[in-house]
Amino acid sequence: MPVTTSHRTESAAAAAAADTARPDDVPERPPADPGAPPADFGALRRQDPEIADLVLAETARQAAGIQLVAAENFTSPAVLAVLGSPLANKYAEGYPGARHHGGCELVDMTERLAAERAAALFGAEHANVQPHSGSAAVLAAYAALLRPGDTVLAMALPQGGHLTHGSRANFSGRWFDFIGYGTDPATGLIDYAQVRDLARAHRPKAIVCGSISHPRHPDYAAFREIADETGACLIADAAHPMGLIAGGAAPSPVPYADVVCATTHKVLRGPRGGLLLCGAGLAERIDRAVFPFSQGGAQMHTVAAKAVAFGEAATDAFRSYAHQVVANARVLAGGLARQGLEVTTGGTDTHLVTADVAGLRLDGRTARGRCAAAGLVLDTCALPHRPPPPAPTTGIRLGTAAVTTQGMREPEMERIAELLGAALRGRPGGREAAAELAGAFPPYPGVGPSGQ
Repeated sequence: MPVTTSHRTESAAAAAAADTARPDDVPERPPADPGAPPADFGALRRQDPEIADLVLAETARQAAGIQLVAAENFTSPAVLAVLGSPLANKYAEGYPGARHHGGCELVDMTERLAAERAAALFGAEHANVQPHSGSAAVLAAYAALLRPGDTVLAMALPQGGHLTHGSRANFSGRWFDFIGYGTDPATGLIDYAQVRDLARAHRPKAIVCGSISHPRHPDYAAFREIADETGACLIADAAHPMGLIAGGAAPSPVPYADVVCATTHKVLRGPRGGLLLCGAGLAERIDRAVFPFSQGGAQMHTVAAKAVAFGEAATDAFRSYAHQVVANARVLAGGLARQGLEVTTGGTDTHLVTADVAGLRLDGRTARGRCAAAGLVLDTCALPHRPPPPAPTTGIRLGTAAVTTQGMREPEMERIAELLGAALRGRPGGREAAAELAGAFPPYPGVGPSGQ
C-alpha cells in the first residue's frame, strides 16, 4: 500500500496536529491518562454476542469486496477510536462556554479545536461542526436564510439533485417552493443559461448549487453572479466534493457561497456527520439554526472525530490522496466506457462516475444486483433526460474514495472496470476475483475487532 494514501501516515500527522495553538482563554489540555482503557470489543462479545457477530460480519464484508458506493469511505483507526470513546457519554447542549449542562470544560476544548481546524482547512471565517448529518446541515442553512413558502432554485432531483433540494417526501419540498434546473441534453453539463433564466423569472430567495451524481465541478462564480443579479442567497451543498476541496483537488465554494453545507464522511474520510461554513456576519444565525432550532445536544464523540479528520485532511498525505481519488475515477470512467457503458458527461472531474447500463439491456437495480453478487458494491441513480418513473432507472453511480484509501491506483481501476463489465454480463467467477483484489489492499491492515 502506498504510504502517501495510507491511514498510518495520516494518523501520525493528525496526532502531531493535535497540539496546534488554542485561544488564550482556553485552559491547557490535561495530560492523557496512559491507563485509559480502549474500546473493549471483548466486552461486547460477552454481553451481546449477537450484535458482536454482526459487527464482525460487517467488518468482513467491507474487507472482502470492492466498495464503490460514492458516499462511503474507510475512516482512519484514529477516527474510529474517538467514536468509541467515553466522549459519547457527555451531554453538551449549546456551544462552548454556553452549555446547558455542567462538566463541559473538556468537550468545549474539543469543539473549539474541531471548529478551528475546519475553518482553517477550508479558509472560512466560521465553522459549525455540530450537524448530525449533511441533511441536518442543509436544514440549518435553510432555517437561517429562508422562511416557509420561500422560493428556492436547485438542481432538479431527476437531474442529480438531493432529497433536500425539493423532494416532496422531504422537509425541503414541503416547506419551500422549489424550482428545478438541469443539464444540457447535448453535453450533460449544468445549463447555466437555464439557471439564469429561471432565476430571473422566479426571483428565488436562495439558489442551491450541488448534486449527488453530477461528476463535473460546479462553476461557483457563475452561480454567485446569477444570485447577485437576482437578489438571491447562494447555498453550496458540497457534501460530495468536500474532501476533494480539502485536498486541493476541486474548486472551493467558500469564497462564493453565503453558506456551505457539507458532510464529514465521503471523500473527507471522517465520521458520519455534517458541517456548515459561513462568513462572520452569518455565524450567529447559522449557530442558532443548528441549536436550538433544529438539534439538541451535540454528539461530542463525533465532533472530536471530525477534529481528527480535519487534522488528517490538512496533511500533504491527504492532498496526495485527494488527487489520486480523481485520477482513479477518470481511469475507472474510461474503463467502463470500454466495457460498453455510456459514461455521463463523457468522464468525470471528481470521485464520482455515473453511467447508463441501458446499452447492455439492463436496468439499474438488475445491474446493482449482478455487481453485488460479484462482490462489487455500488449504487443506482437517476440519469438526466431519461424516461421518468414508472420507467426503471438505468443509471449506476460509483465512487473511488474507499478503494483509493485502500491504496488502489490506476492499474486496479482498470481491473475493477473489467470485473464490472463481466459482472454486468453475468459471467461467473467475479466474486472470487473481487475478493482476491480486495484482499491485496485491506482497509485496516493487521487491525480488527478484538478483546484488547
